[in-house]
Amino acid sequence: MRAVLTWRDKVEQCIYDLAFKPDGTQLILAAGNRLLVYDTSDGTLLQPLKGHKDTVYCVAYAKDGKRFASGSADKSIIIWTSKLEGILKYTHNDSIQCVSYNPVTHQLASCSSSDFGLWSPEQKSVSKHKSSSKITCCSWTNDGQYLALGMSNGVISIRNKNGEEKVKIERPGGSLSPIWSICWNPSREEHNDILAVADWGQKLSFYQLSGKQIGKDRPLNFDPCCISYFTKGEYILVGGSDKQVSLFTKDGVRLGTVGEQNSWVWTCRVKPDSNYVVVGCQDGTISFYQLIFSTVHGLYKDRYAYRDSMTDVIVQHLITEQKVRIKCRELVKKIAIYKNRLAIQLPEKILIYELYSDDSADMHYRVKEKIVKKFECNLLVVCADHIILCQEKRLQCLSFSGVKEREWQMESLIRYIKVIGGPAGREGLLVGLKNGQILKIFVDNLFAIVLLKQATAVRCLDMSASRNKLAVVDENDTCLVYDIHTKELLFQEPNANSVAWNTQCEDMLCFSGGGYLNIKASTFPVHQQKLQGFVVGYNGSKIFCLHVFSMSAVEVPQSAPMYQYLDRKMFREAYQIACLGVTDTDWRELAMEALEGLEFETAKKAFTRVQDLRYLELISSIEERKKRGETNNDLFLADVFSYQGKFHEAAKLYKRSGHDSLALDMYTDLCMFEYAKDFLGSGDPKETKMLITKQADWARNINEPKAAVEMYISAGEHIKAIEISGSHGWVDMLIDIARKLDKAEREPLLMCARYFKKLDSPGYAAETYLKVGDLKSLVQLYVDTKRWDEAFALGEKHPEFKDDIYVPYAQWLAENDRFEEAQKAFHKAGRQGEAVRVLEQLTHNAVVESRFNDAAYYYWMLSMQCLDMAQADPAQKDVMLDKFHHFQHLAELYHGYQTIHRYTEEPFSFDLPETLFNISKFLLHSLTKATPLGISKVNTLFTLAKQSKALGAYKLARHAYDKLRGLQIPARIQKSIELGTLTIRSKPFHDSEELVPLCYRCSTNNPLLNNLGNVCINCRQPFIFSASSYEVLHLVEFYLEEGISDEEAVALIDLEAPRHKRESKWQEIASNNSQTLRLDEAMEAIGDDDPFTAKLSFEQGGSEFVPVVVNRSVLRSMSRRDVLIKRWPPPLQWQYFRSLLPDASITMCPSCFQMFHSEDYELLVLQHACCPYCRRRIDDTGP
Repeated sequence: MRAVLTWRDKVEQCIYDLAFKPDGTQLILAAGNRLLVYDTSDGTLLQPLKGHKDTVYCVAYAKDGKRFASGSADKSIIIWTSKLEGILKYTHNDSIQCVSYNPVTHQLASCSSSDFGLWSPEQKSVSKHKSSSKITCCSWTNDGQYLALGMSNGVISIRNKNGEEKVKIERPGGSLSPIWSICWNPSREEHNDILAVADWGQKLSFYQLSGKQIGKDRPLNFDPCCISYFTKGEYILVGGSDKQVSLFTKDGVRLGTVGEQNSWVWTCRVKPDSNYVVVGCQDGTISFYQLIFSTVHGLYKDRYAYRDSMTDVIVQHLITEQKVRIKCRELVKKIAIYKNRLAIQLPEKILIYELYSDDSADMHYRVKEKIVKKFECNLLVVCADHIILCQEKRLQCLSFSGVKEREWQMESLIRYIKVIGGPAGREGLLVGLKNGQILKIFVDNLFAIVLLKQATAVRCLDMSASRNKLAVVDENDTCLVYDIHTKELLFQEPNANSVAWNTQCEDMLCFSGGGYLNIKASTFPVHQQKLQGFVVGYNGSKIFCLHVFSMSAVEVPQSAPMYQYLDRKMFREAYQIACLGVTDTDWRELAMEALEGLEFETAKKAFTRVQDLRYLELISSIEERKKRGETNNDLFLADVFSYQGKFHEAAKLYKRSGHDSLALDMYTDLCMFEYAKDFLGSGDPKETKMLITKQADWARNINEPKAAVEMYISAGEHIKAIEISGSHGWVDMLIDIARKLDKAEREPLLMCARYFKKLDSPGYAAETYLKVGDLKSLVQLYVDTKRWDEAFALGEKHPEFKDDIYVPYAQWLAENDRFEEAQKAFHKAGRQGEAVRVLEQLTHNAVVESRFNDAAYYYWMLSMQCLDMAQADPAQKDVMLDKFHHFQHLAELYHGYQTIHRYTEEPFSFDLPETLFNISKFLLHSLTKATPLGISKVNTLFTLAKQSKALGAYKLARHAYDKLRGLQIPARIQKSIELGTLTIRSKPFHDSEELVPLCYRCSTNNPLLNNLGNVCINCRQPFIFSASSYEVLHLVEFYLEEGISDEEAVALIDLEAPRHKRESKWQEIASNNSQTLRLDEAMEAIGDDDPFTAKLSFEQGGSEFVPVVVNRSVLRSMSRRDVLIKRWPPPLQWQYFRSLLPDASITMCPSCFQMFHSEDYELLVLQHACCPYCRRRIDDTGP
């Protein structure tokens, strides 16, 4: 390290402090009671600033560069802008000792003899804090969180941003060792904040933020006045009473002197992000220095050692990129490396290291020897057992114990020295002198051997791998290459600053200079490429380059020298160069050139390198043919040209060697049909057709399908043309082909039709099927594409295909939940059994999935389907009618059970207790035999028991609970049933009379638990239930007298003959003065005027059901609104019902003939927009 003075100035006053503008362009000095602003580039005084009335002690610049502050003995602080204008002034009670800006928040800390203040641009006032001692210095941490204060009593106080003390550090010397300067390390790479402290106990020490000291105190032997870090924190500057500025490492190791002065140094700073240092002295001198850190390094083959941070040595393996750091903790002066040895010269000793093992990649060094002695030398070289010191003209050879064994005195200054290898203890040295002499010295030989003498001074030397050639770079930047044995100058090249021979190739060297790398092979011209730095080694394809302080291994392809050999057809030499390292492209070029030169051995090696199996197979086949006796080189070369893509040259060679067929095959294989036609001329038509087919195949393969189709058509290959057109969806092209084909060509036409079908062009498909007469496929087309209208039209013309149309249509309808239409379609197709099976499966699914409403609906549809089948097929009439009644019964059961299921399974139920009671009672009486799938007797009885108990039917509830005891109860209602069974025993053993159902025919009150089922126990008349509330409706079914048809009965009922008016038994007598009412008992008794009521009389005690049969007179007496008729289609009879309470309206669904209270029906229809039982839409006008 050396310091170069850039500029110097002197003022009359002492320089107490200075500060750089953060961009480094300006320097602010505190001189007397003024501030001086300098231009750092040339030392020009830009402007003096006046504002203080007494000596300015301190100055600091904000990190953002917008303002700076100065503090003076006049007790005031002035804030200045970057434009050198004062904008603010505030005061303390004592003179200002130091100021410092927070690097993050730009808060200003100002310290006086008795207190310190914190000011920020956002605050109007300054927050001040008392201090127990005089504050001499202050410094903020990098993150701006803490402020360190150094005091004259030897205490360092670390405060937070609010001024509160967090850490207190007491130096051992106390007030005898006042703290004079402190500074935090600005490095961002350090894990902890590190505070450097300089006190007048002449010590330098380091502390962590926590107050813990790092290492021991470093003695300074002078009173320090200032301490400051370099921008990145790697070095420290310290100045003081020794009248000089010393450079230290960040760990406190002294490295040297920056500049000696004539008086005390009060302040020194580093220009931001640079190696420039400014020094301010007691006598007013301002000195601006540039620090130049020289490169200290050593290189041997692929190991490079260099100095880092002045005290460390880093050894870098240039191939593996591994690095190892050796900490010396002293200034490293010289480094030398050789094989497994490393020598490091420190100020007072030389350390010799060795590798732990012989492994070429090992990077672990250990100290082998120490030579504790101070040496002065220009160059240091290490060998296996010796170190060589070079001092101007003298070379000294020392053993590792420090004993001088040999000394050589040269005629001139030694400019270059290099170890060129040899046995341990007998290594050879190559030495270049300033007078141009080049010598070889062996460490065990006192006599130097003069290799040659040239006129100019030597700058750099290197010897070739075989020790036959010597390369020299002289002071004129000329690279000269000599033959060592003949002393002959082989060639010379200009613009060189360093040179290196390739260690793996005798004839190759490289030299650098002028920003270029120059590679020279043999006597060929130099190949240049851009490269910054110095070449220091050349191994294979790697060139080791030193640029400024960094060494790098540059991978340089040896392409240029290889091509130089290729140009002269020197294939073997070119191969040797390629082995050093070229790109894959260069290898391929070498292989191709060797192949064209029929140098098969070299070509094979090169193609193997690039793993090109095609060419290796070609070479192998040529070698086999040569073994069989073929000697026609034209034919071999033609094969090579064809592989390389030089087809015309190959064709000429094939023709010249009499192998025309090979040329033709080559052109057709390569799809070069025009060239093939030209080559063929007017040849065989068969071969021409073959060419067209091949051309079409090629067009197809290269994704030119339209051209391929046209060629296939011209060659008569219709199927291939159809395949391409179909796969690309070209409907127009397909229909053109189909229309041109004869109808006898069935296969291609059917292929066209299949593609039309696939491409959603049924019209063209139909046209094609009609052309070949394939009506069955046409029907299938319509069915597959769901074009039912066209299918039905075709079915009308050809009834034999009716099954093929309607069955898929019905299945499609069923899949789309259009069951009524599906049934009609199955019916049209004559597949009524299929319709029943589909509905039965849907019904089964609905039951399994607990969709009992759907199940009821599907059973009702099934029953109606069976009725249709009974009507259509008299042979199945009885079976179908049985099924009809069975499915109607199941539909009623599932319709009712849906409510029970919802009540027992869902958390909330909106059904009335009376409705649940009626439904469960209806189901209990209906489930006397087998229980249908999905209906739970447990749920039914459980609902009946709960609702009976709630409504007062205790006897029925007790019966239900008794029945439940014989059934398997789910765990979720087990406790509820057990509790109900116990609590019902506390209730009376009878049912509420309000719940007892009345028979509207015989007016008999029926018990709630009826062993006969849902019929009257007296007259056996079946009860008619509402399909919503399941109450017994006031209806009585009657039958027509034999001989009365349904049409006549309806006509008679519609007549509505007037009834006899019943005479009142009360007689009104009027006189002049009064009105009198008299009950006339003698009046003739008139019988019941309703003939139907008379028909309802029934003798009790009969066990058979006797229906009500009416004649024509009774029918005439009935009112149309009192009669409800279920108009079943044949073969069923119509059913007639008479309402006995005409004022209570009853509505019957015209589709399913289910009865409802009119109010209930209207509400349900409003909710569902359809009948709740058969789902007939309210806007559907049909029955």
